[in-house]
Amino acid sequence: MSDDSQPTPEESQDGSSHNAARRGVLMVGAAGVAAAVTVRPAFAQTAASVFNCEIPVPEPVYGGQYIALDGTLVPAGTQGAFPGAGRPFTGEEVRQALQGRSLPGTTAEQGSAYMNYIRRLRAGQSGFTCYASIQVPR
Repeated sequence: MSDDSQPTPEESQDGSSHNAARRGVLMVGAAGVAAAVTVRPAFAQTAASVFNCEIPVPEPVYGGQYIALDGTLVPAGTQGAFPGAGRPFTGEEVRQALQGRSLPGTTAEQGSAYMNYIRRLRAGQSGFTCYASIQVPR
């Protein structure tokens, strides 16, 4: 057979052109396997980054405001409201809180207020992308 994938006239006559077609199919199949192998690590990296992303409570532009039990922002010192968290929560911490665990370093009421704040996040707010990606099924 010649170096290129086209069968020579002799190959066409003795049925070897079928072998050339098989080689083409095998090459396409091999390319598909390589693509699948390279996509899997990307999913693993995405999953890892989701759990390490951060959600500030509240968003830094709202510094000084407190968080009411329903998750809304209220003026500092409002009765029954909590000051913002001292640090952002990781995606993994929030994912665990969605499954019933407490947010680290919070009381039950404080954690509930923070989770209500996080649930109210909208596109454009810090932490929204992280929160949205936690909810995407894997």
